[in-house]
Amino acid sequence: MFSDSQNDLEIIAVRKTYGDFEAVKGISFKVIKGEYCCLLGPSGCGKTSLLRMIAGHEEITDGDIFIGSKRLNSLTPAERGTSMMFQNYALFPHLSVIDNISFSLKIKGESSQKRYKEAMNFLEMVQMSGFENRYPDQLSGGQKQRVALARALISKPKVLLLDEPLSALDPALRVRMRTELKLMQRELKITFVHVTHSQEEALALATTAVVMNNGVIEQIDSPLNLFNKPKSKFVAEFVGSHNIIKSGTGFSSLRMDKTKVSDNLSKNIKTGVRAKIADIEFLGDSARIIMKNKDQTIIASVDDVSFIKKEYTVGKEVFCHWDTKDLHELEY
Repeated sequence: MFSDSQNDLEIIAVRKTYGDFEAVKGISFKVIKGEYCCLLGPSGCGKTSLLRMIAGHEEITDGDIFIGSKRLNSLTPAERGTSMMFQNYALFPHLSVIDNISFSLKIKGESSQKRYKEAMNFLEMVQMSGFENRYPDQLSGGQKQRVALARALISKPKVLLLDEPLSALDPALRVRMRTELKLMQRELKITFVHVTHSQEEALALATTAVVMNNGVIEQIDSPLNLFNKPKSKFVAEFVGSHNIIKSGTGFSSLRMDKTKVSDNLSKNIKTGVRAKIADIEFLGDSARIIMKNKDQTIIASVDDVSFIKKEYTVGKEVFCHWDTKDLHELEY
């Protein structure tokens, strides 16, 4: 993607400590202007602390944060060229939708005519025209999210920061809203930095994903490489859909959809293990066969559900196997 370096977001050796606890441990990376970057990791990995430092809601212990040549460290949130959309949306309950959206323009001293006109433009953008006079308690979860997004965008930030914006929505609405987020980001060409603990969400949205664990970066990559070529056991297990197979002196990842199940050991099968079926999870258009032996758990993902015949029952001993070309050696 073309980069206007004056609007790239750069994190340089950033640390964050809370007393004796080091939440972010000197991490560095760059987000190119116009990218959709997801910070992905489990609770407590440091991703939200990092987002809040970019926004100016947390002080940086060490390191620097830049947008282009502008060093953000000592700037107020309003001076940074960023805008933040909070997990709970943080709408003012006593203000109408249009007043919520236009609040930042009011603080800047814009006339009511100008800020309301601008707010109506953003209401139309998020498909909420006609809701301008409602109050937050009169809106659904999805509608609140749209209002919060319009409020964050009206200041025309260089970087929009999103703190788990979809986590409060039900599963079906979450999928629909993430599609709308991605389409809107492409249309606006604004850099999005989106914190999530959902692997599926990050893979669906990101152009670049930053996987964090215990305050450090495990891997920065495209969603495709993250899924197909995880670097570490942590990434392979956290991103999901991988088995960890001991190979030689190290370990390799094996995608679940590349893991095969047979009743009998064929002469043509050279790599695999015997195991017992511990469970079968039916997922609608696919299923997962969960197999265990004394050493490990291996899962096979099966798209053709008819493959699971009556003889594939819990407790049955089977042979799970794979092609060596489908193993991806892990670095650590």
